[in-house]
Amino acid sequence: MTVRSRALVALAALALLAPSSATASPDRSPETASTSAGSTRSAAVAREDAPAVRVLAVSVDALNPTAMRRLGREAVPHLWRLVDEGAATLNARAQYELTLTLPNHTSMVTGRRVAKRAGGHGVTWNTERPRSTVHRAAGERVRSVFTEVAAAGGSTALFSTKAKFRTFTRSWPRAIDRTVIRVGDDDALVRAARADLVTHDRALTFVHLGVADAAGHAHGFMSPDYLRAVEHADDLVGTLLAAIDTEPTLDDVVVVLTADHGGVGRDHAQADQLGDYRIPFMVWGPGVEHGDLYDMNPTYVDPGRSRPRPVGRQPVRNSDLANLVTTLLGLGAVPGSQFDVRQRLRVSGGR
Repeated sequence: MTVRSRALVALAALALLAPSSATASPDRSPETASTSAGSTRSAAVAREDAPAVRVLAVSVDALNPTAMRRLGREAVPHLWRLVDEGAATLNARAQYELTLTLPNHTSMVTGRRVAKRAGGHGVTWNTERPRSTVHRAAGERVRSVFTEVAAAGGSTALFSTKAKFRTFTRSWPRAIDRTVIRVGDDDALVRAARADLVTHDRALTFVHLGVADAAGHAHGFMSPDYLRAVEHADDLVGTLLAAIDTEPTLDDVVVVLTADHGGVGRDHAQADQLGDYRIPFMVWGPGVEHGDLYDMNPTYVDPGRSRPRPVGRQPVRNSDLANLVTTLLGLGAVPGSQFDVRQRLRVSGGR
């Protein structure tokens, strides 16, 4: 099947998908808009009209949208390609409570906020703790996008440049089929991820790139070294996009790219600073229409320069990744999730 025909099939399938059966209103706060622990996957799992796509989720650690604008399309063409050809915004938001790597990535894969007291995942640390799990942090069993894909019979893989991501493998060992950690070596990681994409038919591949974050901490975010690192990250994203462009077996891959936080000075822990909490969110691939995510999603609110609390109508957040992935794969919302529970984040005319 060609890329164009695959795209038409996927787009038609996305248009046929019904919203999740969760009862919460999209305008209610995440505290009350969570799926129950006992909820089941959508019937879309077994439906013939489920989207014929796979998902490549990419997190560019510390990708400040200001860097993309400053560098421009010539310097970071692959990131801008996702904007210019896909559904995207450069004004999404990180988690309200913390702008740290592990807490935000845990929100990405669980669809939960951070604060345990509000039904969140409770992961507040940002280092590798060899005995830590998400379940222990939350005080209960926590489901993730990995568990939902695995339960539906799909294969998943996790690639990261930071050891702390082993928290996910410890938490969901039966749901993540392959974990590759290459500490500080983004090039080797992307080579491994590209090879895995080509040789394995996985429903979900999650890739974390850390090069921009490392440069920001060492030299300052928005420094020349940081901007060069963003260019490097763009090259790595380009390697993955080139594989999708040239390998016939990858013409069904949808890319979802976001970030955990930005950065100000040499840090990103100031959750109340725009440079820390403003991030990109981009979706590109078969069945995805070009457009601004806020224009395509009137139930979401463009926050401007503000930092909305996780109550009421929401901006696009990195935590929307979990249930966007389940939507693209024809699955129901992640049980216990709090963001996009009704799976209404649209990336096409149908979904």
